Amino acid sequence: MTTNAKFHGALAGALLSLVLLVPPALAQTEIKIGVISTLSGPTSQPGDEMNKGIDLYVKEHTKDLPAGVKVTLIYRDDTGANPDVAKRLAQELVTREHVNFLAGVVWSPNAAAIAPVATEAKIPFIIMNAAGAPITRLSPYIIRTSFTLWLVASPIGQWAAKQGWKKGYSAVSDYAPGYDAEGGFTTAFTKGGGTMVDKVRIPFPTPDYVPYIQKIKDSKPDVAFIFVPAGKDATAVMKAWNDLGLKQAGVTLVTTQDVMLDEELPNMGKVAEGIVSAGTYSNAATRASNQIFINAWQSAYGAGPIPDFMSVQGWDGMHAIFDVIKQTGGKFDGEQAMKILSNWKTDDSPRGPLAIDPATRDVIENVYIRRGEMVNGKLANVEFDTIPNVKDPWKEANPPK
Repeated sequence: MTTNAKFHGALAGALLSLVLLVPPALAQTEIKIGVISTLSGPTSQPGDEMNKGIDLYVKEHTKDLPAGVKVTLIYRDDTGANPDVAKRLAQELVTREHVNFLAGVVWSPNAAAIAPVATEAKIPFIIMNAAGAPITRLSPYIIRTSFTLWLVASPIGQWAAKQGWKKGYSAVSDYAPGYDAEGGFTTAFTKGGGTMVDKVRIPFPTPDYVPYIQKIKDSKPDVAFIFVPAGKDATAVMKAWNDLGLKQAGVTLVTTQDVMLDEELPNMGKVAEGIVSAGTYSNAATRASNQIFINAWQSAYGAGPIPDFMSVQGWDGMHAIFDVIKQTGGKFDGEQAMKILSNWKTDDSPRGPLAIDPATRDVIENVYIRRGEMVNGKLANVEFDTIPNVKDPWKEANPPK
């Protein structure tokens, strides 16, 4: 062998040794999450809040994923409460995008339409808002990390009865979550010794709340409970309440977090001061986990956008999904994912402790009684009482047959 040949042979051997010493690159595992949300139209505000929470969790926690795993969010716009559109989008995400999870969904009718798609595809569906109580029973592949209207309306009904008010009135949007809110408040208020003098169901959407608020005033109750979906309608209701002078007429307003919406408080003005509501979150909460969330939010979005309960529900829903990925290394099927999700819990939510009830696949969480107050020159929902570890009362009262 020539000297030149010997040199090349030695070089080739050295290169081979180097190759053998270099570990093989990890194969990339992509986890696709199909998020169906409301991105456009007059009711897009809640969807925007939820999506910001989803995106923020991914931004803050991608570093926590197993090596070689990446998460891809695929957003689809249902344009509002459009069940047929939502179902079609879910089918496309399953068949064309081959998503590993379905998630999001602002509106309860849309979530109900998506449920059979999740069942047929055996894909976990993480509901991050849609608050109609029966929804989790529509598919064994659903968990909900948000709340139900019964869960927040019942505590405010109990609180109202304890104040000694005897005559109540209910005004709710005329669709399933509104009926849940009405049922939760009415059941708790009457059980506590109150009487409902009347009720009204308000078409949704409606351009004018004044006629419905006038009905309340004419009935002269001690306390009125109002529910409308979160968004600009919350401020429209409060404006009508103020313009018609119900406070001066001796009627007290109580409501849920949907009306006393953190994001809308600056638009409501002084009418929101003193209003008591029940909710699962306030961005004014002093919990350490909430301060971490608020700091991350302001770093990402600045001081302008105000996070509300929708934002935190998006954040927590992604937390549950990330925990599945971390526990499985990104290798799982629908059944394995649901086993983890159905037993998921955390003490680190901005809301406080959360858990999924494996019997119902619905959330167990604290409900806070809050009052509209000025804090550092700004209106805020200040929590002054806590009902811990609340389960959906509707499911408690209506077990599966």
